[in-house]
Amino acid sequence: MTIRRSEAKLTAEKKPPENENVWAQVAKYSEIAFIFPAATVVGLLAGMALDRWLHTHWLYIVGLVLGIVAGFIQLVRAGMSSGTNQ
Repeated sequence: MTIRRSEAKLTAEKKPPENENVWAQVAKYSEIAFIFPAATVVGLLAGMALDRWLHTHWLYIVGLVLGIVAGFIQLVRAGMSSGTNQ
């Protein structure tokens, strides 16, 4: 009897949600499409602002690289979280 209960529990846990809202799926995957460009632009703008404030000409590259790295990190996090939900 205990084996059947544990088997039923395992099969119930592995089932994906059948009635997941379509708009929730669209929102989840469209977030992934906007993460990387938004992080890149924010990093570039922050670097350009620092260049203007500190009268330098190279900090925009640092901001751009940091924005790209932040975008990749967020993409990996979003990809891993959407993979565990399925």
